[in-house]
Amino acid sequence: MAQFIELRHNCATCTANGANTAMSTSTDLLSSIRASENGLTLATLLARHPGIARRTAQRQIAQLIQNGQVSALGAGRARRYFDSSATTRSGAQTAGPDGFPPFIPLSADSQDILAYIDQPQEARKPIGYQADFLDAYHPNETWYLSEPLRRQLHKMGRTADIDKPAGTYSRAILNRLLIDLSWASSHLEGNTYTRLDTRELIEHGKAARGKAAIETQMILNHKTAIELLVENINSAVFNRYTLMNLHSALAENLLPNPAHEGRIRQHAVDIGKSVYHPLSTPRQIEDALDTLLGKANQIADPFEQSFFMMVHLPYLQPFADVNKRTSRLAANLPLFHANLCPLTFLDVPEQAYSCATLGVYEMTRVELLRDLYVWAYERSTQEYLVIKRDLAEPDPLRLAWRELIKQTIREVITHPEFDPLSNIRRSVAERVPEPGQPHVQALIVEELRRLHEGVLARYGLRPSEYAAWKALHRH
Repeated sequence: MAQFIELRHNCATCTANGANTAMSTSTDLLSSIRASENGLTLATLLARHPGIARRTAQRQIAQLIQNGQVSALGAGRARRYFDSSATTRSGAQTAGPDGFPPFIPLSADSQDILAYIDQPQEARKPIGYQADFLDAYHPNETWYLSEPLRRQLHKMGRTADIDKPAGTYSRAILNRLLIDLSWASSHLEGNTYTRLDTRELIEHGKAARGKAAIETQMILNHKTAIELLVENINSAVFNRYTLMNLHSALAENLLPNPAHEGRIRQHAVDIGKSVYHPLSTPRQIEDALDTLLGKANQIADPFEQSFFMMVHLPYLQPFADVNKRTSRLAANLPLFHANLCPLTFLDVPEQAYSCATLGVYEMTRVELLRDLYVWAYERSTQEYLVIKRDLAEPDPLRLAWRELIKQTIREVITHPEFDPLSNIRRSVAERVPEPGQPHVQALIVEELRRLHEGVLARYGLRPSEYAAWKALHRH
């Protein structure tokens, strides 16, 4: 009996010690997270606390999140943990039901914008389109991004390809860019695809299970639109042709009326959760758009040009829908041209983007969007400068015969009645010097073997054309 009592006492002691250890572990992790203004990844936390097992840390962090003491942002290895209490340390640092993230540095002007936007919608003054906002902007004289800020952005985004032909860098990182920008931009629209889901869809044409068809379509539309910009980088400028086709690619099969794809809006629209009312007369919209594009093309600095499009395109709302998506991709065009790192919007919180855009809509103030733009760009460059260092150099043969490869694949698919290999041999023999023919032919055969629905736009093909070809040649 005495032995049983002693055993029970020892067990109770062990339980108490275990609870104390768990509490100590949780406290240590929470202290580290609270001490960091920019949040910490799990890897960083484990490095700072080598005595804590990975599973234990994950379990304790999950409990801290459940208790509301810690918040998380991002996915996978990039997921960062933040002190939740920091979001309420200042009234100006909150906006909307989810709060503006405290880890994005804000100027005093931005905090003023947040203080206004944070008010209930009925407390904010209804406002229409302010023509003076665009009229007051004079390219290369007016600056939304100050000279020191532009210099900082150029330093962050500079790549080894800076002096090479336009689009060299964006082509080198295209596979990763398609995934990241498609996923992050769609996520800002409420799309629930994960980054991994997006990768499977883009690389292998596999739609994620349990997701709505509209979400799959949105991701694929982003992919097509990004390819459109990268493939036409030498001719793409800010004109109606580029903008309308960019919108058409992003809006395909997503608008209630397909006739609105790539067309100027013909009716009034309301902005959800906003007191802003855009122009409603088509003629006024067209005139303002022409002015906007004319000014955009005169801007010499790629970052100022990029940010200008992010400000004024959504503000004008020239399309029936999909305006912000169009502006996010359009903002990358100057960066592609200049061989700078892209702006992928990775880990940009939806609430932060919404607040910053509302500041433009309702106050014609750009400071909050500017602060978010700078933070988002720094976040993008951290990813892409590392990626570029790890990338193998592009295959020079594939680069040299890129257009031939695309044209031949298109010829093969659109003429299913011909033998594919014979078609490839004929095309190569007509255009490639004899010594290089076997290598180029092998490249095209490999490209044909990897063809799937997710890459058809690259070759100017429609799904129906591919399906007809596959029915004859893939048994």
